[in-house]
Amino acid sequence: MVVGILRLTLHVQGASSLKDKRQVVRKVVDRLRSRFNVAAAEVAENDIWQRAVIGIAAVSNDRSFVNEVLDKCARDAGNIAEILNREMEIETYSEMKSDWSGKPDFDAHDLSRLPPEQDEEELPEQREPGWLKEEDLE
Repeated sequence: MVVGILRLTLHVQGASSLKDKRQVVRKVVDRLRSRFNVAAAEVAENDIWQRAVIGIAAVSNDRSFVNEVLDKCARDAGNIAEILNREMEIETYSEMKSDWSGKPDFDAHDLSRLPPEQDEEELPEQREPGWLKEEDLE
């Protein structure tokens, strides 16, 4: 699994209020999400009118594809606002820490977080708060 992160610092020209800035940020974020199927959000500089920091993430099984998608995102965002800074990181994960057998890894400390045994006839409001059964969600 390959995960790429792109952080763009944008100059929002002509923004005279946070509302103006938010319109531009929304346009950039929505456009990147729809065109490139990436996760995108404003991640910093929330209270500065003419500067925005956008974080973009892409996941794939091909490193060159992630690099290409993030490059296209940067070019596309640059068509809407001036890019002041661009930082990109791409990481490859070959093994995950769990064994993927479907069984969670527990130790003695984790047992305290398991739900208590309950009678099947109990109503949801009679149970301890925070413990739901499948039929409660329907």
